[in-house]
Amino acid sequence: MPTRAEFKKYLDGLADHYESPAFIDADPISIPHAFDDPRDQEVIGLYAALLAWGRRTTILNKLQDLCERMAYRPAAFVRNFDPVRDAALLEGFVHRTFQPADAFWFTRNLSRLLQKHGSVEQIFARHLPSNAETVEAAIQGFSTSIMRAHPETPHRLQKHLARPEAGSACKRLAMYLRWMVRPGPVDFGLWSSISPEQLVLPLDVHVGRQARALGMVQRKSNDWKAVLSLTEKCRTLNPSDPARYDFAFFGVGAYDDSLDERFTGENALPFTS
Repeated sequence: MPTRAEFKKYLDGLADHYESPAFIDADPISIPHAFDDPRDQEVIGLYAALLAWGRRTTILNKLQDLCERMAYRPAAFVRNFDPVRDAALLEGFVHRTFQPADAFWFTRNLSRLLQKHGSVEQIFARHLPSNAETVEAAIQGFSTSIMRAHPETPHRLQKHLARPEAGSACKRLAMYLRWMVRPGPVDFGLWSSISPEQLVLPLDVHVGRQARALGMVQRKSNDWKAVLSLTEKCRTLNPSDPARYDFAFFGVGAYDDSLDERFTGENALPFTS
């Protein structure tokens, strides 16, 4: 049976391997990395995270299309968005279930919030108590704020704005916060109002499969309770930066690599309850 120190060393090694600029080009995070202005990075990064589901090549192509529609000035485009003048620029933009109406209303409402609060960072952070252990309130508050930014916002937009109170794992918003809060070389470290220790693991099918094999998740569903449970276990290994292990779990799963059998199955005892 491995010791906790051996287990940590193994996961740290995986995280070190996959937290590399070499993996950026094939990932949606490559889109905000293509911009130099932090204001553009946080705005287009939000769209990149929200649209990050499906085939990677399709995601990247759709995001390139969106950047072109925004004249490669995403922060200015959203902040100055005029629903009459600019609506035509988003016509025909579709990614899976994200329809032109979703693009229009998300952009319109985000524009209103940016004008009121100044940055995407503040839209999230204003909902987070100073003593909050995780970003749960920030994610909940962001999604609620977008939906309430305009009285005519269609209910259909809600399905693209995950909320912990609904039990969702909120994978894409958790991933976006990781991008903005953690320092590089892959993440941006742009925000100071939220600390890395408050981040949660972006839990999807890849992360869940590897975490279960390692004995770090016992719940069958990839829901918010599973997110909190996995994050707490990761926090015992790295209290100041639990989300760095997202690179380990997701990297192994996304690139079809194999976990070391010394740390799986019956050997995954340090984290079983």
